[in-house]
Amino acid sequence: MSPTPPDALLFITPVCRHCPAVLQSLSDMLKQSQIGKLTVVNIAAHPEQAAEYEVRSAPWLRLGAFTLTGAQSAAELKQWAEWASGEEGIAHYVEHLLTEGGYKQAVAFIAADTQRLKSLLTIIANPEANISIRLGVSALLEAYSHTSELQALLPKLGELSFHPDHRVRADACHLLGLTGSAAARSYVETCLDDANEEVREIAAEALQTIKPAKH
Repeated sequence: MSPTPPDALLFITPVCRHCPAVLQSLSDMLKQSQIGKLTVVNIAAHPEQAAEYEVRSAPWLRLGAFTLTGAQSAAELKQWAEWASGEEGIAHYVEHLLTEGGYKQAVAFIAADTQRLKSLLTIIANPEANISIRLGVSALLEAYSHTSELQALLPKLGELSFHPDHRVRADACHLLGLTGSAAARSYVETCLDDANEEVREIAAEALQTIKPAKH
């Protein structure tokens, strides 16, 4: 079954330089069933709708769950539409927000559906990801310290604690500690004997935050 194409909501202004191209691309995508519905709002005619969505510049586009601002090429819009139809796009979107300095938007995006936290682990699992992006993603996950939302990720974090790259193992150990769950203890204890010193240190710190195992 093919994924449902996302709907698009576009805000434009009469003087916006990039709006016509984005509108044309979205119109073409609508004809090709790459988006399900296209709603276009002229900010000059409906400032109240722009205020409702906190639109501050144009073009402003809501594509599925994603909010995109500024110029977007036809190829970029098609890629975002594809990503908006499945889980894979969540990590790409958060990465995009963090790259653009949109940490607050990323926090709100995750808070709107905490199931999205799981997708962030693909960035944690990528040792080649930009360090500032990895730090931003870690901060997003740390905000759910000792919650059921982070504890739900425990099996995947456990897998990552055996990752070939020590940076991934270190991050996994840190996050396992933040689950606060006794179920994380065995994974973290294994990391105490890791070949990498940083991983061993983080594992020792993580153990301090984990509930003791029940006997």
